[in-house]
Amino acid sequence: MEILKSILLILHFIGLAGLFGGWFLQVSKIAKGTATIPSGMVHSGWLAGISGILMFGMNEMMYDVTMDIRIKLTVKLLVLVVIMVLLMANRKKDPVPSGIMWSAGGLTLANIAIAVLWQ
Repeated sequence: MEILKSILLILHFIGLAGLFGGWFLQVSKIAKGTATIPSGMVHSGWLAGISGILMFGMNEMMYDVTMDIRIKLTVKLLVLVVIMVLLMANRKKDPVPSGIMWSAGGLTLANIAIAVLWQ
């Protein structure tokens, strides 16, 4: 089970890197007002979400999970849902409004900060 949990964590990091990296590659275009949402960002968001939910389930099975951890993971999931709604609702637009892209990037960074700083 530990091996499966480690594999899920790696997939989660790959999804997170793709989500943030896809946004980071668009930063210069955001400033010009010509940004688009790469399909890799959407796929990476789904990968991060699915692997995160599966890791949550594994933690519930393997460990005595406290309410604090459940609240933290629920907040992270809600932030990801907002990111995915922003991406899915605007993925066909060309160009994507700058506010949408800055929001997606900022929320992704916020999700990383929540994961690292919320103990």
